Amino acid sequence: MTAQRIYDTVADDFTRVNDLIIRRLTSDVPLVEKIAQYIIESGGKRLRPLLVLLSAKALNYDRDDHLKLAAVIEFLHTATLLHDDVVDTSDLRRGRSTANAKWGNAPSVLVGDFLYARAFEMMVELKSLPIMDVLSHATAVIAEGEVLQLMNVKNPDVSEEQYMTVIHNKTAMLFEAASHSGALLCGASDDQESALRDYGKHLGLAFQLVDDVLDYRGDADAMGKNVGDDLAEGKPTLPLIYAMAHSTEAGRTLIRQAIRKGGLDDLPRILELVEQSGALEYTMNRARTEAETARNLLAGLEPSPYKEALELLTELAVARVN
Repeated sequence: MTAQRIYDTVADDFTRVNDLIIRRLTSDVPLVEKIAQYIIESGGKRLRPLLVLLSAKALNYDRDDHLKLAAVIEFLHTATLLHDDVVDTSDLRRGRSTANAKWGNAPSVLVGDFLYARAFEMMVELKSLPIMDVLSHATAVIAEGEVLQLMNVKNPDVSEEQYMTVIHNKTAMLFEAASHSGALLCGASDDQESALRDYGKHLGLAFQLVDDVLDYRGDADAMGKNVGDDLAEGKPTLPLIYAMAHSTEAGRTLIRQAIRKGGLDDLPRILELVEQSGALEYTMNRARTEAETARNLLAGLEPSPYKEALELLTELAVARVN
């Protein structure tokens, strides 16, 4: 199974979305255009716009507004990345320098604001109050998720339930909004709308949980980030939360201290504790459960290449760990 097979299902539409994104990035301020194009073209998978296209096509959508909706979702996502990298003081994303590393924090934040504004301009053009309701709500929830995560940095007492709330708000919410708004665009039935909304949520949770595992078992070249980056920032992700609960008193103390101070001084020992506790397998099992839930939600859709691609996405989500 390859990701390319999924993208090929909507290849023509994907090309048109990319063209639309570039056209709508135009600005009279050269630096705005330069930074926006840099991050948009930085090699991301465009999973969220892909979800819009596949969800709409799975419900037999035959007009062109799904292209604009997909671009809106990508602009919202890109704005959050610009802001995230400033908050996290990140220097690297997808193997390239972040915008804030190249141009500074202030321009990055302001261009993020520009992308939010451009997304809402295009959203208004769709003339759909239900879609505006979903996307404006999602934008607020994502911002709340960012603040929650910031509050949890260097806090070793974050519970599994609290962590799941953070990753739902911060990551899964835009997946959910993408598939949900794609369904709304088609005038979906209540059952179809609910199924595609929840599909996006569970798919997004699966992707984030696998990312948590990759932080301890990933390939830096493939990921564009280093093993242990979350620990270095003092972020208590699920593998650490589980390892703390299933280690000796000495191991638990070491993990708590590592989260509190951040950095990678104790990384080799922390990696041992995470592996020995079964935390990575536990996190992967949770990811598999979320992916399976997402797949099962598609059962009521008519068979089509687009439904099949949505099903394959649930497999791709958990197939990234060696």
